Amino acid sequence: MTTRNSAKAGLATIVGRSSYWFLHTFLKGGSSLPGKLAQRIDPSVLAALGKDYDVIVVTGTNGKTLTTNLIVKVLRQKYDDILTNPTGSNMMQGIIAAFLAHGRGKSRAGQRKLAVLEVDEANVAPVANYLHPKMFVLTNIFRDQMDRYGEFYTTYQKILNGIQLDASAQVIANGDAPIFSSRPLDNPVSYYGFELADQRTTDVMAPPNTDGVLCPVCEHILHYRGITYANLGNYFCPNCGFKRPALAHAVTAVRDLTPTSSQFAIDGHEFSLQIGGTYNVYNALAAYTVGAAFGITPAQVSQAFAYDEKVFGRQEEISLDGKAVTLILVKNPVGLNEVLAMIQRNQEPFSFAMLLNAKYADGTDTSWIWDGNFEQLVQSGKATSYLVGGERYKDIAFRMQVAGVPEAELVQRPDLGDVITALKEAPSQHVYVLATYTAVLQLRKKLSEAGYIKAGF
Repeated sequence: MTTRNSAKAGLATIVGRSSYWFLHTFLKGGSSLPGKLAQRIDPSVLAALGKDYDVIVVTGTNGKTLTTNLIVKVLRQKYDDILTNPTGSNMMQGIIAAFLAHGRGKSRAGQRKLAVLEVDEANVAPVANYLHPKMFVLTNIFRDQMDRYGEFYTTYQKILNGIQLDASAQVIANGDAPIFSSRPLDNPVSYYGFELADQRTTDVMAPPNTDGVLCPVCEHILHYRGITYANLGNYFCPNCGFKRPALAHAVTAVRDLTPTSSQFAIDGHEFSLQIGGTYNVYNALAAYTVGAAFGITPAQVSQAFAYDEKVFGRQEEISLDGKAVTLILVKNPVGLNEVLAMIQRNQEPFSFAMLLNAKYADGTDTSWIWDGNFEQLVQSGKATSYLVGGERYKDIAFRMQVAGVPEAELVQRPDLGDVITALKEAPSQHVYVLATYTAVLQLRKKLSEAGYIKAGF
């Protein structure tokens, strides 16, 4: 780095860290603005900030935030200090801001500094160009924000553009996702997935409205020995022979799943997680696989999983004047349907709310809500009331009416301040609030201003 470039990066870092201090000291927030300011001064500031770090990039459609959080907890069994971006601010400016917020950091003698970063799929290549990651962790790919990504094959290509910058970087990928083994890579690759007893002898196909039901090699319809959800499972193509690769690590049993907990086995070792949903078992499996690559033992992983700290917007529990409100981020049909299936496992009645925005970070196209299985929720009779809100409340209100909620029984509150009041008036003690990304941010800001949660993230 030249003296001029070094000075430019230094100025960018000073300005970025000063703005971060001001925002978090006096305004109690601001996750990406410091990164934006630093990048404006020096577009390549990330290279300077990350030059002393070994970097793990976590990317994919669903599960990035929790997978990143779990990987950090697992690796902290060995590393004292890990840089990460816990708020889910996963584009370039947010990642720069994470380095600015972390400061110099400390590590054990002889250890390299470590950064575990959630990265937006379209930002993988730019981030990799500056940080030269040692490892990429791939969760899954489904249709998501098609205004930004297009079809999921183009999304995968955006990720590959980053991975292929360095053939020595290790790739840890969900082996149950057909797309991840569809193209040969020069990189070392380890796969994880589900290997259950009932997924070895059956022969089934995914429902026709599922993403990625065609073989990525010959476009014949894929068959499965077993499906976990969507197009994930033990797949094979009866036409060309394409099949799931050998798994380095696998979920070998699922003991119990509730809306608030999961009990399962990986490689025969028993684990529990204080969060519900099959999709979150995949996130835990990804973290276990990363831990194994770093020499973390199953006992240490179990200790890392033994916590009850909810991640921002991921089944986050908020007490609202006696109501138990569970806030869950949703942003595409597959994730939405998994959440709807999870909350229906609740044995007690609950109230249901959905907040829909369509800003850039959410995806401007709201048509994805029509692939959500709201009909099943309504027909189950589990929800005692329905509430919709957010900037596109009319869209989700109409969707709920088509699903079978009578218009007279549907509470519509476009203003989030009114949403909070309506949540307090819900007829049940427990309320599930599903919300898109910016709606989560806006609701949390309102809740913090009202004193229900701490300011900031």
